[in-house]
Amino acid sequence: MERNGAFDYILLETTGLADPGNIAPVFWVDEGLCSTIYLDGIVTLVDAANLLRSLEDPAGEEAVRDDENDTSGKEESHSHANPLLSVAHLQISHADVVIINKSDLVSAAELADVEARVRSINSLARVQVTEHSQVPQLEGLILDLHAYDRVTAENLDFAEKGHSHLDAAIGTVTVRFATLGQSGMEKLDAWLRSVLWDSRLPGHEDVNGWEIHRSKGRVRLQNGEVKMLQGVREIFELIDRTDVAGDEDEGQEKGSRIVFIGRNVGGDTPDAFQRSLDAALSEV
Repeated sequence: MERNGAFDYILLETTGLADPGNIAPVFWVDEGLCSTIYLDGIVTLVDAANLLRSLEDPAGEEAVRDDENDTSGKEESHSHANPLLSVAHLQISHADVVIINKSDLVSAAELADVEARVRSINSLARVQVTEHSQVPQLEGLILDLHAYDRVTAENLDFAEKGHSHLDAAIGTVTVRFATLGQSGMEKLDAWLRSVLWDSRLPGHEDVNGWEIHRSKGRVRLQNGEVKMLQGVREIFELIDRTDVAGDEDEGQEKGSRIVFIGRNVGGDTPDAFQRSLDAALSEV
C-alpha cells in the first residue's frame, strides 16, 4: 500500500477451509488511521449439491473442534444440545453475501432446503442463487458491497424473522431497548465490550459456551440521532448514520435493536441476553 493509488480493489480469496472470522479483523481498519483500506464485505460461495452434507456430517478438517466442543468421538457430540460445528457454518455465519452455486445440479425442493438452511444460519446476508458461477452483476454482489456502511430496519426485521431453529449450531439473538442518552451509550458500549471482547454475559456468567460471529444494530439516541452497530467477532464499531435523507424507515421505529449471529445462542440464551442488557442499561 506504499504504492498509493496503484490499487482499485483488493479481492482476497481464501482456502476452502478458512475461518473468515480470523481474517476479517485484519482489514477492519479504524478511520482514525487515515488508511485507504476498508473492509468492504465478506462473500461466501457454497455448493448447492454438497452443502447439507458439509453442515450435517463434516469430515476431517471440515469440522471445527476445540476443547469445549471436541468430545473425542462420543455419541453426544452430534446431539442437539451439543451440535457439531463445521467450517461451512463459520463461513456462512460471517458472510454479507452468500452465493449458492451449482443450483442446476439439484432439484427445486433440494434447492429450497439449501436456501432455507443458509438463511437459518445467517438471515442478515444477501443470498444469490447461480448456475456455473454466473452472477447477474459484480457491483453490489461481489465488489463494492459497502456492507458496513449502513444498517436498515428492514434488514434487522428480516433477521429477526429468520428460521434459526433449522440449525442448532448457529442461532440468531435480537435484543431491544429504548432510546439512549450519553450515559446509556456508555453503558451499552461497556456491555458490548463484555459480550464481544470477553464472551461474558454480565449478570449471567453461568450462560457460557456461546460465541458471537456477526453483529448489526440501530441505536436511536434521545437527541434524534441514530448510531449503527457493525461487528465481526470481537471487532465492532458504533458509527453515525450519514444517509438520513435516504433512510426509508426513518421515524417508523422508535426504539433500538441489535441482532447477534453466533454459535450456541439458541435455547434460553436469547432471554439471557435481553435480561443482561436490560440490567446493564438500568444500572445507576
